[in-house]
Amino acid sequence: MARIDLDRIVAQCADDGLDAGITIRTELEPLAGPGAKVKPAVYAGGRFQQGRRWWGDGEDRRPVDVITIDNEPSQANRLEAALESLREQVGLPEVVLDLTSLEPLPPHVPRRLSGFRFPHRSADAYLRDAKRGNQDFLKDPIGKAIFAATMDQPDALFEWFPQALLYGFWQSHLGKKGSQAKLARSWTSEIIGLEPAATDVRSLGLKGDPLNLSIEDKVAYDAQWHERWSLSDKGSNLSDIGHGQVPVTGDDAALAGVSFRTIVQQSTVSFASLRRIRPSVGAPEGRALLVALGLLAHVVAFGRAFHLRSGCDLRPAVTEWTWVGAGGDEAVEPLARDEAVEVLRSAAQRAEDAGLPVGSRWPEPLVLEPRDNLREVIRKTFPEPEDG
Repeated sequence: MARIDLDRIVAQCADDGLDAGITIRTELEPLAGPGAKVKPAVYAGGRFQQGRRWWGDGEDRRPVDVITIDNEPSQANRLEAALESLREQVGLPEVVLDLTSLEPLPPHVPRRLSGFRFPHRSADAYLRDAKRGNQDFLKDPIGKAIFAATMDQPDALFEWFPQALLYGFWQSHLGKKGSQAKLARSWTSEIIGLEPAATDVRSLGLKGDPLNLSIEDKVAYDAQWHERWSLSDKGSNLSDIGHGQVPVTGDDAALAGVSFRTIVQQSTVSFASLRRIRPSVGAPEGRALLVALGLLAHVVAFGRAFHLRSGCDLRPAVTEWTWVGAGGDEAVEPLARDEAVEVLRSAAQRAEDAGLPVGSRWPEPLVLEPRDNLREVIRKTFPEPEDG
């Protein structure tokens, strides 16, 4: 079986490359075994993302019911989180929003928000509403370059947000007169469950109370601090602050996990899409770097058993990597974690040698702070607790 070859990736990422990309198809199993229920993502209105697709090969191809367990945007966020965990090991560039000056903050709020966690990557409002030193980041030379980046002028993103060039971005937070640059993702990934046994089962239950306090009693309470409450003739139910027995029935019950005949993750990196990215120098090497970045993120995030959400722990059972070539498809050996790290390091060195900055000039994160207006809304959302 052929192995991933960086020379081949660089050649096929060139403007005259003919091959299409690399696909990774993995059959997944719940940790409890085939057919055990798993919890798909639930969307507004308490719904799964359901559909029908053609499935199978040749004469066996047929339409089947599917539920999307984890969709493309969610998968991109998980892959970025995997890259964040590797930042120091492989020297990835990182922008950080430092919130420590806003202490005290609740325990669940991050003190340092990494650019790998920004919802919209380089186009995120947190980045727009940051400052570097005493200067708004929008007016900082690095900030100007990031916000002005496009597929035809991507150098600043190679230097600071290469993940944005792989997983896509839309610069939609600068207003009508600002940049509206868009770049569709070149790495796509999703996890789907085929042929669900049932789709409308709900988790019925009862929230118990050892003292069986009366849920008929009314209380008045502080929405900011639930410990500040008192009995009241009018007000809210005692259950709203966590006391009393509460049955969970009907539409109030959450959708339950689903048993599937098959669960599959399908991931693709498109050379054709990456060829649209045109840095000032080293285009084939820069695009190959993005391929290597995606392969490493996939191996780290999904190359072993992984957790998506409560009730959804999966492990890879069978994995097939395929080089999608112009003259035919070819099976390639999946990369191990250490191999993927070396491919990325080699790709980064080639990009540097070609004159493309990829973050090595900045071994430490670029640390920003929130502007005053962002500080104000963070403090309003998480006010300081009052004594007493």
